Amino acid sequence: MPHKWLAFRVENVDDVERLVATLLQQTDLKGAYAFGRDTEEVWEWFKRGYRLVHAAGGAVTDADGRLLAIHRLGCWDLPKGKVEPGEAIGAAALREVREECGLQRLKLVKPLVETWHTYVRNGPQLKCTHWFLMEGDASETLQAQTEEDIDAVRWMDDAGRAEMRRDTYASVQVVLNAWEAEYRHPA
Repeated sequence: MPHKWLAFRVENVDDVERLVATLLQQTDLKGAYAFGRDTEEVWEWFKRGYRLVHAAGGAVTDADGRLLAIHRLGCWDLPKGKVEPGEAIGAAALREVREECGLQRLKLVKPLVETWHTYVRNGPQLKCTHWFLMEGDASETLQAQTEEDIDAVRWMDDAGRAEMRRDTYASVQVVLNAWEAEYRHPA
């Protein structure tokens, strides 16, 4: 079991409610593994305790094989944001990268991976982020969207991505792994 992760056996909806309460109280936890007899049933019970939020973002690569990253609230991250009502998910991903990083010349290549994480803001939220592989133009000037608490935007080479891995979220690690698998070994 990874450090600061919780393993929790779920037999009924009351167990899920206890799990959610524990997650909301234990702010030092990095995540939880919930397991039980019926995975789909556990997942449905778990989702009931949250407001579902859909977001979209990009793993943007330049011609030199670098990955675009943002620094927000003290951690390295990737550009993403909420999908607006009626907005296509791919369009939302492009819009968010443009807004948060200042890039305009972007190409949406294909869907990459989905990540899920929870947070508390006006109640418990469960966010599904749809990540896309994108190509960007490194000759464009990067511009951090400071009103979104972004204080840096940077193209990350191998050393930069290693630095990023030491100071990012578990869900972003999943995107980095998917990006590396796709980029280093395209289908």
